Amino acid sequence: MYAQHTRSHCAIIQHSIKQLPGLALQVLRIPPLIIGLQVPSMTTLMMLTTWEVVWKTQDEAFMPAQGVQLGPLFRMFHPHLTDLTRSTGRKCDVHGNDIDQNAPPPPRTEASPTDWTPYESRVAFEAAEFLYTRNQMDLYETINLTPLGDVTWETFSMSYNGYDMWFRDPRLLVHHMLSNSDFATETEYDVIAEDLETHGSTFVPLIIGSDKTMVSVATGHTEYHPLYLSIRNIFNGVRRAHRNGVVLVGFLAIPKSTKEHLEDKDFRNFCRQMFHSSLAKIFDSVKPNMTVPDIVHCPDSHFRRVIYGLGPYIADYPEQLVLSGVVQNWCPKCLNHRKNLEGDGPSLLWCREHTDLLVQELQHAHLWYEYGIVQEVVDHLVDWVEEYLLLTHRASRTAEIMDDIDRRIAAVAPFAGLRRFPEGRGFKQWTGDDSKALMKVYLPAIKGHVPRDVVRAFSAFLDFCYIVRRDTITEDDLDQLQDALNHFHQYREIFKTTGVVQGFSFPHQHSLNHYSLMIRLYGAPNGLCSSITESKHIKAVKEPWRHSSRYKALGQMLLTNQRLDKIAAARSDFEARGMLRGSCISDALQALRNPDIIDGPTVQAHVELAATPVLGGARDVSALARDLELPNFPTMIQQFLHDQLHIATTSPPILTLRQHQLSWAGFSVFSSAAASFYAPSDLSGTGGMWREHIRATTSWRGGPARNDCIFVSMNDEVNCGLDGLAIARVLRFLGFKYQTKYLRCAVVHWFAYITDSRDPDTGMYLVAPSSNNDGTPDISIIHIDCIFRAAHLVPLYGANFLPREIGPHDSYNVFHAFYINKYADHHSFKVA
Repeated sequence: MYAQHTRSHCAIIQHSIKQLPGLALQVLRIPPLIIGLQVPSMTTLMMLTTWEVVWKTQDEAFMPAQGVQLGPLFRMFHPHLTDLTRSTGRKCDVHGNDIDQNAPPPPRTEASPTDWTPYESRVAFEAAEFLYTRNQMDLYETINLTPLGDVTWETFSMSYNGYDMWFRDPRLLVHHMLSNSDFATETEYDVIAEDLETHGSTFVPLIIGSDKTMVSVATGHTEYHPLYLSIRNIFNGVRRAHRNGVVLVGFLAIPKSTKEHLEDKDFRNFCRQMFHSSLAKIFDSVKPNMTVPDIVHCPDSHFRRVIYGLGPYIADYPEQLVLSGVVQNWCPKCLNHRKNLEGDGPSLLWCREHTDLLVQELQHAHLWYEYGIVQEVVDHLVDWVEEYLLLTHRASRTAEIMDDIDRRIAAVAPFAGLRRFPEGRGFKQWTGDDSKALMKVYLPAIKGHVPRDVVRAFSAFLDFCYIVRRDTITEDDLDQLQDALNHFHQYREIFKTTGVVQGFSFPHQHSLNHYSLMIRLYGAPNGLCSSITESKHIKAVKEPWRHSSRYKALGQMLLTNQRLDKIAAARSDFEARGMLRGSCISDALQALRNPDIIDGPTVQAHVELAATPVLGGARDVSALARDLELPNFPTMIQQFLHDQLHIATTSPPILTLRQHQLSWAGFSVFSSAAASFYAPSDLSGTGGMWREHIRATTSWRGGPARNDCIFVSMNDEVNCGLDGLAIARVLRFLGFKYQTKYLRCAVVHWFAYITDSRDPDTGMYLVAPSSNNDGTPDISIIHIDCIFRAAHLVPLYGANFLPREIGPHDSYNVFHAFYINKYADHHSFKVA
């Protein structure tokens, strides 16, 4: 099992760094993604000594039985790493001297639990936090006086037009991150085992990421190049929840030139050299402590000696090329020639010694054209579909088909967290997030308009991407990953045979070949992907820019980020001293941040009705029967009560409807319910928990009705295609009191599986609305405890064109068969 982080033994990292001749970076990307990439002309600081992976306990090595899921209580260890009995970095005092490892931690602060300095009271602090976090309102004087979380901005300039670089000391940022008491149960202290000079120190690999982002198109393409930092020791959930587990280090300069000189060799060289020189300058402060321990105050309040190292670098493909010194269209991971990237066999990987030798012996032109070395330092598939249609149809017919694909995409029913595409793909400013969102609904939209092999190629590619994002990857998962890759390579051949492409030597697709090995070497990549930096842009760049005056905005943005960090550090300190317990403004603030992200420990999945019922909703059986157009609704209620009250009785008494009516109070109608469940691969809280809302309302946002679909957990006696999960559509959520019990239930319309197996083209199950023998809809009442979570269904469109008047609110009403969309989110992929 290859997991990034678990809550058990800590991995022991062999440490053999003697010197640091220059910055050494490992490149990581997703998708396409490379884990722990050894880039040419750079030193790799952390490498495992073998490809073989086994499990270790404190006593013996063992391998789990095939298919056995050991869960989060186990950790992968490397077979050649030593000192397994000492699996965490040793505790020390503030001067670095060893202490009793069982001694309690010293107090985090000498401040009293009533000291709100520099704020007057709890209300003053939470008001400042609420107002500034939400709107960056003018509370500068008080926030500036906050002593915690204060890492000032520094600057340096580069020649060639004098570009300014702003940054904060990464060593101090790591100190603040490691001292954050919020991470006390979310941090591991990986110990260095064999280096005598640093024996017992905690290894802290730095995770670095950078990604350009545009904040304005209308005002002249204003863009920034932020640089972010995290550490390998905190759990993935902390990074995804953005509880200051990912911090802004600085803003890299974006070189400008006229169109005449954009392709000039000297200008391109300057861009690369400025990028590398900027990183070297920014991270210069951590360089001494890559060999000499630094004393750090940790989240558990103990002090530890730490050694820093450079871990993965999160970057998209163009930035990987700049980082690794590799030419466009070459693979920055292996030695395959740029014209031979379509093979799926093993490849020789780059290493520094080989690159240095090539640079020493060969001329620049030979390096560039034969090895792709610079001496000085999803969208393919979607485009191919349109090109295929143009090759096989006349232009006007292709336009008609593309319009229909857009209408199909726009007609998909709404779903929690699913982006809407009211115009299909026909809008400007297409981003990476747009592409990922489109892929969730694209597959059913093209089926019927393209050959089966095209659909199967998409399905295999999506399966690969979703498997890679799992939080824990087992040997079975790696087998599935390889199967998906093999199928993708098999079915993509249709694009070659039809003349869409001449070959598949594309670095993005070629990189898929490296995933399996990199996962075996470095663990599951979940939690380390470009989505971390992309989502961080909102709080670190875009919102501060919007609240600036737009004139020389960068300086204002720097101060905004510094103040936000001060507020976050103050909150962490006040919480550690027990000063923020109970309800106050903080509860409202937490709800405003993201009400669907649940911070805290992992708990059992559950469903809750909305806090308040619908005003003026039907309150008796007869009114509900009329509202739902169900004449037999009283009988359905009677059957529901019979099942709930006598669930463990073999011969329950049979009561008449009149007898039941004497014991229940009026009904309350609810417009939604919230399902909470463990979804660590999606945007979740620190414990991996996520909350989604299931809607059943007569009017959604002032428009037509919305009635979502759900997964229902069935007992073992019911045969369902998805391991005991049935599909139903919620018509109403109800609550009522019966005798001394308050019962919460849902009126649902059942769906039936069309076949027992998945559709061979899309890989998804097909369902259809179920009917009784007399042709009436199969409707019943279930307890909400039977609901697992929301399900997303996409129509089986067939080969017919979709009428223009069909909208998303019609999706579940006018079609007769549906795919269970396993690509709606990563948790859906796991269960569906």
